[in-house]
Amino acid sequence: MREKHRTSCSGTLREPRRVPCRPADARSTVRRVVAERCRACAIRCDAAAMADALLVTSELTTNAILHGGGITGFDVDVDSGGVRVSVSDRSDELPVAAPPGDERGRTRPGGRGWPIVCRLARDVRVAQLPCGGKRITAVVPLR
Repeated sequence: MREKHRTSCSGTLREPRRVPCRPADARSTVRRVVAERCRACAIRCDAAAMADALLVTSELTTNAILHGGGITGFDVDVDSGGVRVSVSDRSDELPVAAPPGDERGRTRPGGRGWPIVCRLARDVRVAQLPCGGKRITAVVPLR
């Protein structure tokens, strides 16, 4: 049986814990949770802010898959501060921005996700988990 989440405007809307396997699944969850919250509380959700939240979600989940040994936890909260997306993975390594080129000056793919997250989110936190791995939480304003 699926656990229900709160839709009250006084608290947060919290998605039941379910770990997505793919970035597309995570984006779908964020899109649904934000839409439900905006509808329940008559909040005008800016399309650009929604796009930012979806991009941050994509980057965090993709990085967890590519560099963190897979997604081990995923949470979405929506409150007056915005959309809070938390992604956990197995790696203790902290995220870093990779230079866009190699030692020969050739452009290489990747390395742009972490700077995108840091630019779009109002608050980004990295926490080590007690059993190993880390959780990255980013808050993207809705307005």
